[in-house]
Amino acid sequence: MRDTKHLERFAKERQEKEKETKLFKSKKKAVEAGANGTLEYIIKEGTNKNKIADQKILKKSN
Repeated sequence: MRDTKHLERFAKERQEKEKETKLFKSKKKAVEAGANGTLEYIIKEGTNKNKIADQKILKKSN
């Protein structure tokens, strides 16, 4: 009796979680490239100060 009660509760909770994640996945919006200044970020400190952070500069620092 006790085991079945826990298993049933677990199954019900899992179904609710799956349903919730499906609903949240459908509500996600695509991110706009370059929104809020993310595309052409200007470095503020260091040797590359006032340069736009592109792949050349980022590879050098890594």
